[in-house]
Amino acid sequence: MTMDNLKEKYRTVCDAPRGNGFLVERMPQFFATSDIDDCSPHVHSFYEILWFQEGTGRHTVDFVDYEVKPGTIFFFSPGQIHHFDNKEGYKGVAIKMCTDFMKDTATGATASNLFLKYNAFHTFDTTPYYIIDDNTAAMLNVLVDEMEAEAQRGGEFGNIDILKSLLCIFLAKTQRHGHQESGERLNTLKSGHQLFIQFRRLVEQEYATLHTVQEYADRLNVAVRTLNKSVNECSHKSPLAFINDRIILEAKRMVRYTGMMIKEIAFELGYDDPSYFVKFFKRQTGHLPSDFRELDTVTTPHPTCNLKYK
Repeated sequence: MTMDNLKEKYRTVCDAPRGNGFLVERMPQFFATSDIDDCSPHVHSFYEILWFQEGTGRHTVDFVDYEVKPGTIFFFSPGQIHHFDNKEGYKGVAIKMCTDFMKDTATGATASNLFLKYNAFHTFDTTPYYIIDDNTAAMLNVLVDEMEAEAQRGGEFGNIDILKSLLCIFLAKTQRHGHQESGERLNTLKSGHQLFIQFRRLVEQEYATLHTVQEYADRLNVAVRTLNKSVNECSHKSPLAFINDRIILEAKRMVRYTGMMIKEIAFELGYDDPSYFVKFFKRQTGHLPSDFRELDTVTTPHPTCNLKYK
């Protein structure tokens, strides 16, 4: 079974944004028009920013519950599994970007832009949100209004460039003024922090094929000692722990939300020996894959939601 088959098998997705690949929606209206049940675990094929401006509750992302409160901005990457405890009482903004819009190789994907992207998205090692104050909210509201208007001008001269610029400003202001409740505040001017962002990006791209610190150090053209120092400073983990955590996250998604055989999952994640993978999974999670598949690790859903597992 290929990864493409896998994605078709276990994802329940909203439609990715069409046209210019950029869409701004408002809560609670987008809950009413969504083509999926947002209270059931689902995975997106696109990038998404959810800014909660009013309302409180719980948001479950990749097996972890997070508190939702006003001023919380979540950043979601393709493949992340999440759901809400309920759809009542929330007001805010949803910004969706297709993967083509967010490609690293796209025009304008400078080192600075890559830092902004991988300091907000693909951050499985820290909390997937920032908390902002009222002054920052006022600045971001202006940007959201401009994004919403520009998103309607698909096909006009400079449309994609303007949207990318507005998004970069939104990410920069959020990261400059916002607060993450875990993880190191990264600084684009520090070489060690730049290296960590490059490492995080490479792990996201290659976790299923590269499993050793030496392989990543070679690809990044740095010494293992240098990579160790960078990753430890920025994530308070060793590079090997970081790599293993990313592999296990994907393994947990596959085990829980697909009907794939364990040996198929092992193969997809780069392990030729299924028995080694089973031992690795148990060492990292405390459970055999077969036991984890049946384990109810998600908090009891809100009574208004119909939470189902595959």
